[in-house]
Amino acid sequence: MSDGVAGVSEVAGDLVCPCGSGERYAACCGALHAGAPAPSPERLMRSRFSAFALGRADYLLASWDPATRPDALKLDDTVEWRRLFISDTSRGGPTDAEGFVTFTAIGRGPDGRFEQRERSRFTRAGVGWQYTDGEEL
Repeated sequence: MSDGVAGVSEVAGDLVCPCGSGERYAACCGALHAGAPAPSPERLMRSRFSAFALGRADYLLASWDPATRPDALKLDDTVEWRRLFISDTSRGGPTDAEGFVTFTAIGRGPDGRFEQRERSRFTRAGVGWQYTDGEEL
């Protein structure tokens, strides 16, 4: 049963996607986590949020531009990512080389609820997109 928070919830024998789309994980971010290319910067942003929520550091590194990607990524297992709000998208269309997604991610850690706001930049990588960098807001 879902508590209204976009998280991993059991619904009809399948997982609701943590990204908040309302879709089942397997048909939403699960497909990208399994290797499908991200069709847009927003879809990649959503899949990266889901990766944070599910502890998928491997996917986060794989979807990160090699020019800006760290050598390793250690996720904080005391943080629970609860909800993602996309407030703006720009560029990132079929003929664009880059796109931007402004978002707020809501989490809960040992010190309570927190928000992370960022304007992320994505660049086209072949048929899909990759996270390049972001500016905290």
